[in-house]
Amino acid sequence: MTFQGVTAVAFASVSLASPMYLAAIPSPSTAVWHLGPIPLRAYALCILAGIVVACWVTERRLRQRGVAPGAVLDIALWAVPAGIIGARIYHVITSPEKYFGIGGDPIKVFFIHEGGLGIWGAVAGGAVGAWFAARQLGIPFVVVADALAPGLPLAQAIGRLGNWFNNELVGGRTDLPWGLEIHRMVGGQAVLDEAGRPILEEGLYHPTFAYEALWNVGVAALVFFLDRKLRLGRGRAFALYVMGYTAGRFWIEMMRTDEANTILGVRLNVWTAALVFLGALLYFLRVRGPREYLIPIGVPTATAPEATSDVSQLDLSARRAGAEPAAPEGYRVVSEEQFRHWRSTGEAPPEAVAGDAGTGIAGDPASRDGVAADSGDAEPAGELADGDAVESSPGRPADRDS
Repeated sequence: MTFQGVTAVAFASVSLASPMYLAAIPSPSTAVWHLGPIPLRAYALCILAGIVVACWVTERRLRQRGVAPGAVLDIALWAVPAGIIGARIYHVITSPEKYFGIGGDPIKVFFIHEGGLGIWGAVAGGAVGAWFAARQLGIPFVVVADALAPGLPLAQAIGRLGNWFNNELVGGRTDLPWGLEIHRMVGGQAVLDEAGRPILEEGLYHPTFAYEALWNVGVAALVFFLDRKLRLGRGRAFALYVMGYTAGRFWIEMMRTDEANTILGVRLNVWTAALVFLGALLYFLRVRGPREYLIPIGVPTATAPEATSDVSQLDLSARRAGAEPAAPEGYRVVSEEQFRHWRSTGEAPPEAVAGDAGTGIAGDPASRDGVAADSGDAEPAGELADGDAVESSPGRPADRDS
């Protein structure tokens, strides 16, 4: 055999054993760092970062609608823990064999640090927590939901980076330039070979978590711009987010190759995405009404500056000696025109007389979360639009993601 022949055979052998790719996305070989005895998990840090971003976006949007500064922290105090609990419950219900089947360990239901959170349960549980907090604050729940709508997909996009650190939630093999290298991971660390180098799984894989992250950023932009253009209200901005997210999750879920329960040969989350999409679409098409704006009850108001300000014009600096700033007892729901007038002059519109059409109390079953029940799309002469003049009474107080 000639020298050229030996060289060709050797090159072919190397190529078969260690294929060379022109381009690939690398994966981290470490997903957990230890600060003394305290583990710092990349997945948890990404989730926390996403929560911070969602709270920041929601705070700005709530203040643009008249809610007092800081209300989002009171809402997050209930929504975040409820969301985590809901995410875990959904995961356990849809993957019970991991905990109650043969070889399962029921106590591991509580081992959230080992992974296993479902976004569907997170949104449902978080919604329950946010609803409870909104009632305590006297804020219509639909206002909170619409304010959260663009921030939630941004939080999900950031949280998906945790799957990158964990080398998980990938699709099938691919030779595309953005194919993903993944390590063989144990306990948050890549397994090392005899030379101390991290071991890579053979081939490249579709980074489905990255597809979902990019899709979620697009959903956030879609909700933001359509909400700004169409002045969506009554929870329709949130319904738009749900439709956008589930449309993407439907096709991305079908690309994933991780273990999952199926119905009729189709992954459970594909069915869930389809059903949730249809529910959100039905809500979006059936519900009508103007965007809700709020005027606080029970606190001094100041003459507001320019109406273009995105800050709620509550004079929360007024206080007695040593007293805490006054907090609103609740909120009145008004029209956008009335809200702008209040912000520019400090003059609140007259309160509706009890029993008049178009009035309601937050929490009253007939008022739809602080917005009066629909009496038709037509606006009676001399009266506010449907649901505009409403006074809300104060309340008191596995896989990481399936």
